[in-house]
Amino acid sequence: MDIIKKDEQPLRYSPATATLPDSVTGDASGKLKRRRRIICWSTVIGINLLIFLVVLILSLTVFRARKPEITINSIKLDDLDLSVNPIPLNISLNLTLSLEISIRNPNKVSAKYRNTSAALLYRGKDIGNVPVPAGRIGSDDTTRLNLTLTVFADRVATDGEIYRDILKGNLGVTAYTRIKAKVRVLFIHIHVKATSSCDVNIDIMSSSIKNQTCHAKVKI
Repeated sequence: MDIIKKDEQPLRYSPATATLPDSVTGDASGKLKRRRRIICWSTVIGINLLIFLVVLILSLTVFRARKPEITINSIKLDDLDLSVNPIPLNISLNLTLSLEISIRNPNKVSAKYRNTSAALLYRGKDIGNVPVPAGRIGSDDTTRLNLTLTVFADRVATDGEIYRDILKGNLGVTAYTRIKAKVRVLFIHIHVKATSSCDVNIDIMSSSIKNQTCHAKVKI
């Protein structure tokens, strides 16, 4: 009796039913996570670099810090009253000057300045001053102030030099003012000191200003 053998079929590999070892799937998952982290950090670093470049370009161009300026625009002699007593030698001097000063902020952001003062100097000595209150100046703006400086008579009465100047008919004084300002450009605070002074020669006989020379200086 013959036995009919069926053809033996070889085992076939089916990807759908194949199961990978745990070590292989774990490695693939770890590589995927690392790749995602790299992409994430690269994106964050790229965005930060872009922001830094934009800030740097703006700070060097549009928002580049510029120095605020203070200027004495005009000086006017309002009052000059002088009397000299020869015995005993005594001098009475009443001198009042009107000043117009301007504080200019050339920056694209506002600037703040502290309380300060304007002073009247005689041979470097303070003989009168007036306070200048703190304030804020807008971007690309100028603030104008009108000030009145009056001499303190007791500060010049004992100065021997003033007698000689009065006898010569010419009195030289200096109007001086300064500000301390702060400008914030993006994340940077910049402190600025600005000064302005005018040397004034007063003709005593005519009670008028003969000439004046002004100077300005800015320091960061």
